[in-house]
Amino acid sequence: MKLARFVLKIVGASLAMAGGVCLLIGYWDKITDPHRFTLCRRRPSEYDDYADVDEY
Repeated sequence: MKLARFVLKIVGASLAMAGGVCLLIGYWDKITDPHRFTLCRRRPSEYDDYADVDEY
């Protein structure tokens, strides 16, 4: 029974670490964003180029 608990602890720790790595990879673009420290400037949206399309 001790061995089964130890194996389950190892599996649980491995799954938790894999989840952390997945979160890190998923949010990598937000973590490395160079504009995250600008408080006053608003970044242009990727849809600003198509603003004139909405008028029709």
